[in-house]
Amino acid sequence: MKVGILGAGRIAATMAKTLNGMKEAQCYAVASRSLEKAEAFAQKNHVEKAYGSYEEMLSDENVDLVYIATPHSHHLEHGKLCISYGKPVLCEKSFTANAAQAGELLDYAAEKKVFITEAIWTRYMPSRKMIDDIIASGELGEIKMISANLGYELTDKERMLRPELAGGALLDVGVYTLNFASMVLGDDIVKMTSECVKTDTGVDGQDAIILTYRDGKMAVLHTSMWADTEQYGIIYGTKGYMIACNINNIDTIQIYAPDRHLVREVKVPEQITGYEYEVLACRRAIAAGELECQEMPHAKTLRIMEWMDALREDWGVKYPFE
Repeated sequence: MKVGILGAGRIAATMAKTLNGMKEAQCYAVASRSLEKAEAFAQKNHVEKAYGSYEEMLSDENVDLVYIATPHSHHLEHGKLCISYGKPVLCEKSFTANAAQAGELLDYAAEKKVFITEAIWTRYMPSRKMIDDIIASGELGEIKMISANLGYELTDKERMLRPELAGGALLDVGVYTLNFASMVLGDDIVKMTSECVKTDTGVDGQDAIILTYRDGKMAVLHTSMWADTEQYGIIYGTKGYMIACNINNIDTIQIYAPDRHLVREVKVPEQITGYEYEVLACRRAIAAGELECQEMPHAKTLRIMEWMDALREDWGVKYPFE
């Protein structure tokens, strides 16, 4: 499968590294609005073709899948552009800037019968099934609560501070804690309580979120772009608890008894970067003629976007284009 990368920034370079380490996919092309930038990226990241416009790359009949690596604010525009050319899409998270945009993009993909999925890598990784299997085994007893946090010092990244680029902690890192809650506890939320502290530019700098579920379970989530955290996802059961270390790219799963005694530790399989699993999922789905990935169904993408809309509405965080 030949992959074209739309955008030539940092995350695009990570995808190029991933593809260059895979046998099942090839880092075939990159497109930027600047040919000079695309050519420099291609040379540095071992990409076969460089294009100075997105349309030129999308016209290349050899491109089997397009990875969108531009800011959230541009995902709707770029996703629709790819679909208009009939190109399957792997769109970096957050899928779009808001739920209305997500609905519009998903509806357009359905109308044109073109595959699209969200590149929220934690949904595709082996660690997800490993956690599901541990919970299903009953080793932790009945799950009652989770906590999850993800924080990085990201204020040196200009796009994170810019409202016009849908900046802020929520869409970039908070989306992972929300997805962790969704993967473990589901989506039947009856109450969402939250607070955020804003940056000088008006986007959220750090957030605290409590999700209350219909069955009484709770998720306590924290996100920040001002400081690094330990980045744990913790699942609490009646017979013990589990720590998923490095929630953004889980490398170790630790099982504890109720008395905080470490029962065992499970290592996650070695990887190239972790992005390979979403690429492989796309390859399988496209080969099967499917229009979405079972790992991240369109309905889940839309639900998470709706949650983030509700949170931003509570905080009074609105992007200029909304």
